[in-house]
Amino acid sequence: MTTFADLKLSEKSLHALDRAGFEQPTPIQAQAIPPALAGRDVIGTAATGTGKTAAFLFPIIERLAGKTGTRALILAPTRELALQIGEELERFGKGTRVRGAVVIGGVGMSPQTQAFKDRREVIVATPGRLVDHLQQRTARLDDVEVLVLDEADRMLDMGFKPQLTQILQRLPRARQTMLFSATMGGEVAEFAATHLKDPVRVEVVRSGTTAARAEQQVFLVSQEEKVPLLLALLAKDGLTTLVFTRTKRRADRVWKAVARAGHKTARIHADRTQGQRRMALDGFKDGTYRVLVATDIAARGIDVAEIGHVVNFDLPHVAEDYVHRVGRTARAEATGRASAFSSPEETSLLRDIEKLTRKALPRAEVPRGEEVFQFEAARAAEGRANQGVPPHRRPGGGGQSRRPESARQRGGGHGHGHNRGAHTPREASAAEGGPATARKPTSLGTWKPKRR
Repeated sequence: MTTFADLKLSEKSLHALDRAGFEQPTPIQAQAIPPALAGRDVIGTAATGTGKTAAFLFPIIERLAGKTGTRALILAPTRELALQIGEELERFGKGTRVRGAVVIGGVGMSPQTQAFKDRREVIVATPGRLVDHLQQRTARLDDVEVLVLDEADRMLDMGFKPQLTQILQRLPRARQTMLFSATMGGEVAEFAATHLKDPVRVEVVRSGTTAARAEQQVFLVSQEEKVPLLLALLAKDGLTTLVFTRTKRRADRVWKAVARAGHKTARIHADRTQGQRRMALDGFKDGTYRVLVATDIAARGIDVAEIGHVVNFDLPHVAEDYVHRVGRTARAEATGRASAFSSPEETSLLRDIEKLTRKALPRAEVPRGEEVFQFEAARAAEGRANQGVPPHRRPGGGGQSRRPESARQRGGGHGHGHNRGAHTPREASAAEGGPATARKPTSLGTWKPKRR
């Protein structure tokens, strides 16, 4: 069995790994670290949650020991992922002279400009904000020795190729380049062939492979049944749950429905400020919120050890995004559940996902007989029927359905929310930014880091 000592890491790195609770390298770490330490270009293909971050951070820390100036650049597609990498760099680099800075949008540029002036050794950046600094001449990349493109396929999917081209033009030609991704499509392969030199290829799992320990299922439902189905699933257990929607508007609508049902919930999408996104993510990590509703902006940036359930409320337009979404659960040897809601108009998207993953997703029975499902379906149908009708002319004097007793008792399901949860958008908004009152939910995760 390979150990970290077998990878020829320094004593400082071995101590850092021990402090962080890492007992032995994951497959991607065991295969990628040696060529990275040797200065080779690397292409790493591995499922999300398999330890890619440590696979490139430790070789960078080792290479930059004793050097000054900005020597390494790590590019990530989202602010959340960049912040996560920055946190890991700070944790692993403690006790070394390797300093890092995170350069992302949504926050002021002045501290970032100062970090460039201080010549921080490692810059972790999103492409858009880094280009802003390059255009304003507040950043210089002349001394960069190592370039890392993390989640390269996502950066290209998000349309960052022009920004990547601008950045690469400012980098020295003589450098080490490492590219990591959970999928390796045609555009990524073409990009790698253009910008990497004789790379070592490390493929821990085939491109398109989902997290092995994730129990996957798909529910065939209409669009109108998706919210009732989600609330019925939430009422069955107390698992931490990450819900993915396709658009910001739908994320807001789902967030309101989940909060109305009594669950502690938060949301992340592009219209939320960086502070709001960070508060939501931190609250999800520490158990303040049981449910996090997100667009794909968060698919690559959420690093929570034990997310019990990932729900694809909408199927993604790009099949590869399904792999990244499912990768949020069953991380680091944990187990988890991944559910997909597929409406008739999403049949082609489901077919694309099954083609990419090379297996049919198990069909699950829709719990239409569950009381929570029936109540929410009736409430939604009543709302649609009353659209445009004045309240005083609605059936029943305003159309207010009474929530069934069992649904009120379950609230958020097994200790999460109950009747203390937010039941209106105004209360939901207050709860989203309020203090931590809910205990950390039980999850299906089984992995815990070694404690010292």
